[in-house]
Amino acid sequence: MYLLYLDDSGSSGNAADGHVILAGFAVFERQPHWLSLQLDDLAREIWPQNPDGLEFRGADIFSGKRHWRGVGKVQRLDCYRRALSILGTSRLVHVFGIAVHKASVSPDDPMERAFEEIANRFDRFLGRLHRQNNTQRGLIVLDKSSYGTSLQGLATNFRSVGHRWGQLFNLTDVPLFVDSRATRLIQYADMVAYALRRYYENGQSEYFDLISRRFDAQGGVVHGLAHLVRPENACHCQACRQRVRN
Repeated sequence: MYLLYLDDSGSSGNAADGHVILAGFAVFERQPHWLSLQLDDLAREIWPQNPDGLEFRGADIFSGKRHWRGVGKVQRLDCYRRALSILGTSRLVHVFGIAVHKASVSPDDPMERAFEEIANRFDRFLGRLHRQNNTQRGLIVLDKSSYGTSLQGLATNFRSVGHRWGQLFNLTDVPLFVDSRATRLIQYADMVAYALRRYYENGQSEYFDLISRRFDAQGGVVHGLAHLVRPENACHCQACRQRVRN
C-alpha cells in the first residue's frame, strides 16, 4: 500500500491569499518509520529537552512561533532546508502538489478542486504501478485541522459516483484524518505545502527547488504538480511551462 500524506496552506476565506495549496508526498507503507526517525534526529538537535514536543510546521518555523520562538532565524531556516532535503534526496518519495488560483476557479471551492485534482493524480500513479505489475492500493492521510468534513464527503462521492475525470479505482477507503502532532509524516507534508506557498505566493523558489525533482513524473512529464489558473493568469512555474509545451 502507498500512503499519501497531505496538508493545506492558504485559506479560501482570506482575501490576502491568492492561492490555496494542497500538497504532500506518497511513500510505500514501510517507509514512514524511517522518515520519522530522521525528523526525530533534527528535533533532538533543536530541542533536546523534549524533542517529541517539537512540531515541524512551515509557518511556525519561518515566523519563530510556538516552540520555535527561542530558536534563531538562521538555525530555523537551516532546519527547514534540511527537513525538506530528506524528502528531496529520497528516491522512495513521490511528491504531489496542487496550487489553485482562487479567482480562476470561482465560484467553486478551491480546496475541493485541489483535493479532486490531487486524488485523481494519486489514483493515476497507482494505476501506472499496476500496469508495471506492481499492484498497490492507496490511502490518503490528512491533517485533521484541514477541510475535514467536506473533503471526506467529497472522497466518499468519488468512490461511489466519480469525479470530472471518471472514477477512482485504487484507493482503499475515504481519507484518514490525524493529529499532526502525532505523526512526523503530516509535519513533512505541511513543510511541502508551505514550500509551494512560498513559491506561488512569494515567488521564492529556494525551498521549492529542494523537492522539485521528487514530483511524481514519468518519461519526463511531471504528473505530481499542477497550477489551476486561467490561461491569461498563467505564470512561469514548472507546471505552467509544461502545459505550454504540451
